[in-house]
Amino acid sequence: MIHPVNEKIILGIDPGTTIMGYGILRVTGVKPEMIAMGIIDLRRFANHYLKLRHIHERILSIIESYLPDEMAIEAPFFGKNVQSMLKLGRAQGVAMAAALSRDIPITEYAPLKIKMAITGNGQASKEQVADMLQRILHFSKDDMPTFMDATDGLAAAYCHYLQMGCLEVEKGYRNWKDFIAKNPDKVKK
Repeated sequence: MIHPVNEKIILGIDPGTTIMGYGILRVTGVKPEMIAMGIIDLRRFANHYLKLRHIHERILSIIESYLPDEMAIEAPFFGKNVQSMLKLGRAQGVAMAAALSRDIPITEYAPLKIKMAITGNGQASKEQVADMLQRILHFSKDDMPTFMDATDGLAAAYCHYLQMGCLEVEKGYRNWKDFIAKNPDKVKK
């Protein structure tokens, strides 16, 4: 399905081998709106290959439900445990393959870039990212998920929205300091 010219749906993914987060952002014109976020819970699967199959099935189901135009996915960070990195890379690859099977373009973002885009701080905590998204996208505290992996998925989608240049088009902001200066009511003191 093709959305109206001024509407774009972005699926954001925070890859994981235990919990995988996702967020769906609708951009109408230049206005972003969170339409869904959640997790794919992989804890009940002991076998890594069963986890991969479940990721593939759930990502396809999410794609069929929300019909995203694009996918933004967080790149795995480099850790010391090679086996963990390999498993995380496989999980990310399966999510990407599901999107590619539906001709959905994918953009990958480093965790630092996503945190920087949302909070202005590349070392921000998951809670800080979630809190900033809640204020920017105006969803209630009641909609805040139990697992921050869901808001991390939404953060990937919002980062992609910002990379599209919509924030600058919308209000003429040059950077986060300019945004804060022009929106003091959105900044927690």
